[in-house]
Amino acid sequence: MTLDLRADPIQLTAALVDIASVSRDEARIADIVEGALRGQTVGFEVLRHGNVVLARTDRGLPTRVILAGHLDTVPIADNVPSRFEVNEAGEQVLHGCGTVDMKSGDAVFLHLAATVAEPVHDLTLIFYDCEEIAAEFNGLGRIERELPHWLDGDMAILGEPSGGWIEAGCQGTLRVRLTTAGVRAHSARAWLGDNAIHRLASVLQRLADYKAREVDIDGCVYREGLSAVRVGGGVAGNVVPDAAEVDVNFRFAPDRSVENAVDHVREVFAGLDLAFEVTDSAAGALPGLAAPAAVDLIASVNSHGGGGVRAKYGWTDVSRFAARGIPAVNFGPGDPNLAHKRDEHVPVAQITAVAAMLRSYLTGAV
Repeated sequence: MTLDLRADPIQLTAALVDIASVSRDEARIADIVEGALRGQTVGFEVLRHGNVVLARTDRGLPTRVILAGHLDTVPIADNVPSRFEVNEAGEQVLHGCGTVDMKSGDAVFLHLAATVAEPVHDLTLIFYDCEEIAAEFNGLGRIERELPHWLDGDMAILGEPSGGWIEAGCQGTLRVRLTTAGVRAHSARAWLGDNAIHRLASVLQRLADYKAREVDIDGCVYREGLSAVRVGGGVAGNVVPDAAEVDVNFRFAPDRSVENAVDHVREVFAGLDLAFEVTDSAAGALPGLAAPAAVDLIASVNSHGGGGVRAKYGWTDVSRFAARGIPAVNFGPGDPNLAHKRDEHVPVAQITAVAAMLRSYLTGAV
């Protein structure tokens, strides 16, 4: 199979969706993308690293823009191959696994690489694997560790679904496990024990009473959240349990560091008799919208009737670029609320619009 990178990015999206690429099974799509970039683009150095495909120009231009997108999807849910339909609003939509997250964004990047002859920025393209699973397998993280110079640039755009809005930065995420201890006893003589599950009541009450902070950064309002996401405990139907635990997820605004976020969660549960363990964390990313390259992108989106700028509430790989001092945004077709769903679909007009806005930005025709 070959991809026609000069074809309409709508058709290119459908072709990418029809190449199954569930996480850890991206070799075929990486082969096809690599072959298309080598055969259909001009002026790009192309490199294959595992199942990551990298390409970049070196025209000596004053700025470099990175276009990055993951090739993998969540497991297919009877939604491949792709199919077109007209919805109740009269819009043509494309259904299929990855139409939103994020093969439509990949299609736009590939199409622009082949059709923008005179960009005003040098370009780096990164198509990577294993974004949808544990961070230790993330292909972009592997490039960061092993080929970090490929992540150098003045602006990074990740094709994550944003409905044609610029979703700036991202929130950080922290997970902690709170464990209570009690005394085991027969439930017929419960007074001889100390129920560890009951001790979770004070933890859950503090979560219920928690007031989430909102913070405005560069005109983007980030809303924090502190939530119980798992509860465990119990020994048997006739035993007072001596241990119980609750996992808590804190989604924090990017003005906090991970260390500050940990301190804040400790403060929320201060005074309670429990064990506190950090099980996972990832820093957020500041918007960086004052950078010249970001200003130009915003102008291009606004001049073409795009959605504008808003905060990104979830965590994305923009964090990796922000940590390197590179302004990074999420910008792609598709409603992120439809990602991973069985009926995942994207209005094809959004693919066309995002391609037009990015073409304007990359050619300086704002």
